[in-house]
Amino acid sequence: MERHDVVTAVEKALSEVLEQPVTGLTEEVRLFEDLHLDSTSVLEMLMALEDAIDVSVDPENLDMDDFKSVGTLTDYVLSQQTTSGV
Repeated sequence: MERHDVVTAVEKALSEVLEQPVTGLTEEVRLFEDLHLDSTSVLEMLMALEDAIDVSVDPENLDMDDFKSVGTLTDYVLSQQTTSGV
């Protein structure tokens, strides 16, 4: 999966979680500071991403650094796809 596809999937997942359209994200957008996510909304977003792009996330192995920005989340998702063989 390409980076652009992951960012698009993140936009869709965020739109579901935040219950409002989220478009035009750049990799510099900060999830907590700019989008005002909290730990619950991050978990909801991860579940939506799991369904959308068939990636498996183990909450026990999450590192908050992976959620600083759209770019770091994209890196995380891509690394999970590699390790899960997708």
